[in-house]
Amino acid sequence: MNYYESKDLGRFAEVGKFAGDLMNKFFNYYNEATGKDGALTKREKALIALAVAHVKQCPYCIDAYTTQCLETGSNPEEMTEAVHVAAAMEAGMTLVHVVQMHNGLERQGG
Repeated sequence: MNYYESKDLGRFAEVGKFAGDLMNKFFNYYNEATGKDGALTKREKALIALAVAHVKQCPYCIDAYTTQCLETGSNPEEMTEAVHVAAAMEAGMTLVHVVQMHNGLERQGG
C-alpha cells in the first residue's frame, strides 16, 4: 500500500464531506481560475499548474495536470521546460536567502 494512490485523485470531491459549503466555494474559485480561457489560455494555465505541482511535489496534481497539458495541446518538451522554469525559480528563491546568512555572519563579525 502506498500513501499516494492515483485512484484517490478521483475522490477529491470527498474533501468537502464535512464542509460542503466551503468546498463548493473552493471549486467555484478553482474552476473560475483554471477552467476557462481568460488573459491566459487553458493550455497556459495547465502548464503553470504542472510546474507548480512539481515544485510543491503533489503527485495527484502532477497526474492531473500531465493529462490536462496533453489534452490542451502541450507537448512533452513544453511540459518539461515549464517544470525546469519552476525548478530554477525555486532554486533562486532558496539561494537568495543566503543574503540572510551573510547578514548573520556580518553581525557576528564573520
